[in-house]
Amino acid sequence: MYEFQSQIGFPILTLLTFLPAVGGLAILFMRGKPRLYKSLTLAVTGVNFILSLVLIFYFDRYSADMQFVEKVPWISSLGISYHMAVDGISVLLIMLTSLLSLIIVPASWNYIKDREMQFFAAFLFLETGMIGVFCARDLFLFYVFWEIMLIPMYFIIGVWGGPRRIYAAIKFFLFTFAGSLLMLIAIVAIAYLARANQYATPVFDMDLLEKATFSYSVQIFAFLAFFIAFAVKVPMWPLHTWLPDAHVEAPTAGSVILAGVMLKVGGYGMLRLCIPLFPDAVVAIAPYILVLSLIAIVYGALVSLVQKDLKKLVAYSSVSHMGFVTAGIFALNVIGIEGGIMVMFSHGLLTGALFLMVGFMYERLHTREIADMGGLAGPFPVMAGFLLFFTLASLGLPGLSGFVGEFLSLVGLFTYNKAMAAVASIGIILAAAYLLWMFQRVMFTNLRDDKWYKFPDFSLREMASLLPLGFLAIWAGVYPNTFLQLIQPSATRITEKMAPYLAEHGGAIERLFASLGGLF
Repeated sequence: MYEFQSQIGFPILTLLTFLPAVGGLAILFMRGKPRLYKSLTLAVTGVNFILSLVLIFYFDRYSADMQFVEKVPWISSLGISYHMAVDGISVLLIMLTSLLSLIIVPASWNYIKDREMQFFAAFLFLETGMIGVFCARDLFLFYVFWEIMLIPMYFIIGVWGGPRRIYAAIKFFLFTFAGSLLMLIAIVAIAYLARANQYATPVFDMDLLEKATFSYSVQIFAFLAFFIAFAVKVPMWPLHTWLPDAHVEAPTAGSVILAGVMLKVGGYGMLRLCIPLFPDAVVAIAPYILVLSLIAIVYGALVSLVQKDLKKLVAYSSVSHMGFVTAGIFALNVIGIEGGIMVMFSHGLLTGALFLMVGFMYERLHTREIADMGGLAGPFPVMAGFLLFFTLASLGLPGLSGFVGEFLSLVGLFTYNKAMAAVASIGIILAAAYLLWMFQRVMFTNLRDDKWYKFPDFSLREMASLLPLGFLAIWAGVYPNTFLQLIQPSATRITEKMAPYLAEHGGAIERLFASLGGLF
């Protein structure tokens, strides 16, 4: 049955999702007109960003219900529908996606020199996949957008990447495709098991699946299948090994989108599917996920500390920061979940900005080796100022976005157990060490090469790419309530659903301690 919840008067989610794909198709007919298809890409991403702001403006931030619902039968014989809707978590991540997509177009304007038309078309198809994942309320549709997202990124790394791009692209594809395959098996299994009887059509609708009950063994199997798929994307230790290669070899735009959005779909999937659909399995497995999260926080920070490549340092720091995301989510309380989502949002802004800066620096210096840099604050004072700001924001300086997310995640962990929060806080200390040491080596040691005075400092185009990210980082740090108001109803809804299961089986941390024999 057709369903359309009008909060604006037109199907804004469909427009947001498919406008980039239409733009990408149009670009394919503009061969030999680079200025035209670049301008079209900028226009499409600009309109999409404005639509995402309209979405937030009309979104009822005091409601935990799904809003802007669009539902049309699609493959009726299999129970599959075109079902799109968003809550506060989705809206925030859609805004982040559209903002980063808009920013990296001018940042790639002169950087991509080969097969430009295909690059901008692939990028627009990628935006469709990412926004579609955040809007889908049908599991089959979710999987379709998940795969759409994978293919353009594979080509962006493999075609426009660095010298080892083929290796990095294949590694990225194999890891994510293996996870996707597990997820597909789980999707089919629960869709058929959720049927009212053996003659009924399968159930792919997430609203209906959230009301279904599965046996404990099915929940464990399905939870692990979904979780592995999402953990690869986050990426969680020890499934993170594709990330440094993909980031180092990807072009700047690819690195920004990978860090800014594609890592977030993993955390989003855990919140959207793992917790609501399999609550018994969540209670049983969450303690072990928390342990993996703590390992990721400390391991990612320690490995960042010894990196010689600036881009690789930022990539490994993502492993550490995303550990705060999963730690906050699986603490299974409102503050922890809010913290996890705020870390996702902040990481998208700050790490996206750092990867942009690494790209801008590489265009001038033609090196990413930290040892080859040094004294850059002299020839590039504006660059030094931006790098200092985003470094301080990434290490969690109060008043900036990085502090809010990590603080809330720690409070969420602390609510259950002080020892785990103490271990996680080591990551913040290590982050300050590797980021400040990086800044000191890059900007304030002796000038390595006098010829760098011949190169220009950041241009207006480059500064225009970074300023919106800096502005939002300050906004989220000074007045986080703007963003928390979007997140809180959805986070509360998730924890209310989990409350009876936690009450019955005990808190996550208590279960972990019980399984460890009271070690702490």
